[in-house]
Amino acid sequence: MEEDSEQFSLFKDCIAQRLFRSTTSEKDKEGTGDQADTDGLDEFASYIASEAWPTLPLAVKEATHETRDTVPDADTIPLESTSTSFSDSLVSYGLVPDEDDALIFLRKAVSDFLEQACAPPPVWSSTRADECAICSREVPLTYHHLIPRSVHDKVLKKGWHPKAMLNKVAWLCRPCHSFVHRVASNEDLAQHYHTVDLLLEREDIQKWQKYASKQRFGIRRG
Repeated sequence: MEEDSEQFSLFKDCIAQRLFRSTTSEKDKEGTGDQADTDGLDEFASYIASEAWPTLPLAVKEATHETRDTVPDADTIPLESTSTSFSDSLVSYGLVPDEDDALIFLRKAVSDFLEQACAPPPVWSSTRADECAICSREVPLTYHHLIPRSVHDKVLKKGWHPKAMLNKVAWLCRPCHSFVHRVASNEDLAQHYHTVDLLLEREDIQKWQKYASKQRFGIRRG
């Protein structure tokens, strides 16, 4: 089944990342949020991803780094035939105001998916790890510069860290890597979240960790 594929799992994670930010902000306002929320996110992400997945072009659903030249741009993919259940669900839960915004939400998730699916494979080095430093799954990993390269000059100029620290990396799976960059700017990462331990002190990262660690692809130790 298509929905048992690794590509669908990645698409669901992209949906979940966008849902996560919406639901987390609401829970923060209410002062709530627990394991039940994480379980609910998993179920809801699976449901709406399965509603959208069948209408995506085959070239999108099978997108990889090798096929990237044949993959259509996310902005050109027709999404109007997406099941109304997808839009209705987002609207009924107050995550978007109307059907048009639901399709905008979907297009952004598809764009996220294509960016991750078509990314080049990770370059292995002597720091290679066997499992993601956040979700602990044994899946293909990418290396996250704990002090993003785009701010190296500023880091040195401001004296935030010594030069020897600039090339420190953490090995993260693509979904966790993407989530880290969605919740904090490069400057914020460089100043305040330049170790895995510091990242894991964030409540949003902790909640994402609970979600990601339960996803089927890969083997979680412990």
